Amino acid sequence: MGSASSLKTKRMIMFWAKLFIVLVQTGMYGWLWFHHYKDMMPVEYWNRGNWAVVALYGVFILVFSRAFGALKVGYLKTWDIMYSQVLTIFCVNGVTYLQLSLINGDWKFLENSEPMIRLGCYDFVLVLIWALFMRWIYAIIYPPHEMLLIYGNISPNAIIRKLESRGDKYHVKEKVALSAGVETIYERILRYDAVLIGDIMVEDRNRFIKFCFEKNIRCYTIPKISDIMIRNSESIDLFDSPLLLFRNNGLTYRQMFVKRAMDIGISALGIVLASPVMLLIAACIKLYDGGPVFYKQNRQTKDGKEFQILKFRSMIVDSERQGARLAKANDDRITPVGKVIRRLHFDELPQLFNILSGDMAFVGPRPERKEITEEYTKKIPEFPFRLKVKAGLTGYAQVYGQYNTVPYDKLKLDLTYITNYSIWLDIKLIILTVKILFQKEKSEGVDDGQKTALRQDDLEQR
Repeated sequence: MGSASSLKTKRMIMFWAKLFIVLVQTGMYGWLWFHHYKDMMPVEYWNRGNWAVVALYGVFILVFSRAFGALKVGYLKTWDIMYSQVLTIFCVNGVTYLQLSLINGDWKFLENSEPMIRLGCYDFVLVLIWALFMRWIYAIIYPPHEMLLIYGNISPNAIIRKLESRGDKYHVKEKVALSAGVETIYERILRYDAVLIGDIMVEDRNRFIKFCFEKNIRCYTIPKISDIMIRNSESIDLFDSPLLLFRNNGLTYRQMFVKRAMDIGISALGIVLASPVMLLIAACIKLYDGGPVFYKQNRQTKDGKEFQILKFRSMIVDSERQGARLAKANDDRITPVGKVIRRLHFDELPQLFNILSGDMAFVGPRPERKEITEEYTKKIPEFPFRLKVKAGLTGYAQVYGQYNTVPYDKLKLDLTYITNYSIWLDIKLIILTVKILFQKEKSEGVDDGQKTALRQDDLEQR
């Protein structure tokens, strides 16, 4: 267990490393501005005006880096950091070049993109070296936490498998069952610098959390649904006994108005911009087997209301003649065209029309079939809680989860979105959706033999 001073030093190293990459990228753009673009502007800038333009570029880097997680060294995998940095560079340089074009006032200026493209290439090389170097530094100053896993009657295998996927951060060195006894577990806890408390009874969990707090030991715990509900509760200090208030009154009128306005604007713009791609996809589907271009199915949205979702058909005709089920990892029902559009999530583009008509929102829980919701509810009675807001094309569970994420975890992610809702969260999730478009694991199907995403692991986590 590191001391407070060593932890402060480590954090300081990471802070200056992140500041360094932002300043260097801003400096590179500054050089380009002063030596190329400044003299192309229709009016001469005052000295402070020049620095303001350069500083704005730095602000763009910070905003997009934060949105894509491009500076989360150690938290994200190295390839994910590099991917996030590439998206940041693309967005920042694109927005900046559009800004310069508007300032210049002459659309012929758009032809002068070569210097900005070169800047993007230099940025990419720079962030590639930085990401690899900082991952090496991070591994030295933050070695994986050797953890003790405390579990009860529920098998710990599911959570162990997930932790093993991030062996660079976590290492479950020992697991101990609750049946071993409190005193024995206390003694084991003192051997480690981190503890993970599994899905055990609240009374036992609280006992170990307090012990870790007393001994200054890092403590992780798997949240229960009630934890997610109360996490952002309002503190009331009217008495000498503090109260926590949590409620779910849905979106305020202002939030509903702004969210709907965003949905209309984004879906309308998306339909216009994506129309060439949608026409190409439609032609490919029709030419492949002559079947219908679109796939329609009843799905549930807010308060369980049903609507017909619209998607590009990615499977063979009559793919559900043996009953409805989710796509498998290696599903022979998926056509060659379907494999491509599902991999890119382009099969969901027609849902822009569902959003424009008001059946869906751009951001919200994934729309499920009524039959699947009812089946999940038999095992997870709280599953309908996610229907308190409109279903969405993208959302918290879609961004941070996967297609085959078990329903219990999806419910937790959806409730995290509902209980933390804000317009800014919607904007962040929209930006992050761009990031996941090319991540294969986000579109992987369920295991062979499954009709829904329910697995034994899901029941073990209850």
